Amino acid sequence: MIPATFGYTRPATVDDAVSALADAGEDVKVLAGGQSLMPLLRMRLAFPETLIDLDRLGTLREIRDDGSSLVIGAMATHHQVIGDPLVRAHAPLLVRATETVADPAVRHRGTFGGALAHADPAGDLPAVALALDAVLLARSPRGEREIPAAEFFVDWMTSALEPDELLTGVRVPKFGDGWGVHYEKFHRTAQAWAIVGVACAVRRENGTIADARVALTNVGPAPVRASAVEDALAGRTASADALRAAAGAAAEGIDPPTDLHGSSEYRSHLARVLTARALTAAAAV
Repeated sequence: MIPATFGYTRPATVDDAVSALADAGEDVKVLAGGQSLMPLLRMRLAFPETLIDLDRLGTLREIRDDGSSLVIGAMATHHQVIGDPLVRAHAPLLVRATETVADPAVRHRGTFGGALAHADPAGDLPAVALALDAVLLARSPRGEREIPAAEFFVDWMTSALEPDELLTGVRVPKFGDGWGVHYEKFHRTAQAWAIVGVACAVRRENGTIADARVALTNVGPAPVRASAVEDALAGRTASADALRAAAGAAAEGIDPPTDLHGSSEYRSHLARVLTARALTAAAAV
């Protein structure tokens, strides 16, 4: 299909992009990698008056060490994130999850920031950002704003970004020694969206679970932090039985959709099963 007619601008600097976004009003779309937006345009599920292409903004592709955290530019591609030595050393959960995104062609064009701003509840990376306690960085004519991942994903395909705000990067806290991570995903085919996904990180100390982070994909209109699982794990012995018992709480506080790929009850079951698998792999028990 052919997209509806729209205006097009390709700013050369971040300041120019912010100005273009502010001038365009609410009927505008930002083009990053385009792996999600372009199909929407072609099917006329989105028909903006203006399209702002960020492809020339090389500064937004940078990944840098910021002391206790990494700052990943919003235009960094999935392929770039997977191969970056800083990300591999300090945010291995992000690497594991990104390796499961679609296929190599998509990973070479799709962007980290684009996947987060798109806010698809079936996407892999929003749940990872939530589990990592990432902070998303936005810029507007009013200045810069930091948005915790817990506040960023508002509803189905809806983020906390204001109409004139541009996502410029993501601050990801570094993980130190003692952490194990895993991303467990159940999907129909290798390139399909997750029916349910689980991002988890576990820190062991003297044979017990000192800290745990668990977040779920596609069990509601936004990614969900599995707080009940985290609470059930705190201070528990790092055994397979304890991890499985804690995973039983994964279905608490979720509202899974029913669609062609599975019922709400099926997704609740998957949440428990996949959380147990992810925790077992992360804790190496």
